[in-house]
Amino acid sequence: MKVAPECIPCFVRQAFEAVSLVTDDQESGRRILRQVLFRLANEPFDKAPPAVARDIHRIIKQLSGDGDPFLEIKRYSNSLARRLMPALRKLVSSSGDRFETAVRLAICGNVIDCAQGDTVGEERIKEAVLHCLDQPVSKNTIDELRSEVRSASSILYLGDNAGEVFFDRLLIEELEGRPITFVVRGAPIINDALRGDAKRAGLDKLVTVIDNGSDAPGTILEECSEDFKRQFREADLVLAKGQGNYHTLRDQGKRIFYLLKVKCPVVADEFGCDEGDMVVVRKD
Repeated sequence: MKVAPECIPCFVRQAFEAVSLVTDDQESGRRILRQVLFRLANEPFDKAPPAVARDIHRIIKQLSGDGDPFLEIKRYSNSLARRLMPALRKLVSSSGDRFETAVRLAICGNVIDCAQGDTVGEERIKEAVLHCLDQPVSKNTIDELRSEVRSASSILYLGDNAGEVFFDRLLIEELEGRPITFVVRGAPIINDALRGDAKRAGLDKLVTVIDNGSDAPGTILEECSEDFKRQFREADLVLAKGQGNYHTLRDQGKRIFYLLKVKCPVVADEFGCDEGDMVVVRKD
């Protein structure tokens, strides 16, 4: 999926928010933002949005000397999600359809996304949880996913954000006994999950955890490690969380189920839905 004109103001907002995390000095902030704007003015529109976002955040990290501007936000998201886990597990265990509820909660966790705006706090997450259980999601697609999971010989689960990985654990617990590899980013980018975040969610105790070797907020295959690319090719089924993974993998010709919250008008238009909708979609 290529950059649309609507993406440009989103990139600028992302840059401004990231710069505000790395410096309080207005002149330093202006200097960094000027470099970002110069890069944006010269970016081709034939890239996927996560490739442009990666370029922007590399500039911010390099010029500021801060290799992980969103570190404290990620720690906060993990701590918040951990506190919510007992209540979320009760929702799954008391459900008439544990698998569907776990899928819905995994998608709900996708709301924890600094690329879309301010830090997501406890009240917003609780509100999202309340709505996710009755928000329309294609029952046929969930049942298709259930069937594919049952028959899959290996599952590659592509994670998205810190904090969200705890919600992913709820779904992975329902897939217990199946060979699953959980994938995080290879280096800090926005609030995307790294190995440490997956470990804090205890995922390393349940499944194999690897990183993809890339610092893009998505999965740009040509930039990923050889080990990840091999596992991607060999996986019988891929579950991919979030818009970044959708943007970068939708044309790969691989059997992938995308689980995400729709967060921008470009993606909403492609799916024929509204911003804020929950989506489970299969692309081959």
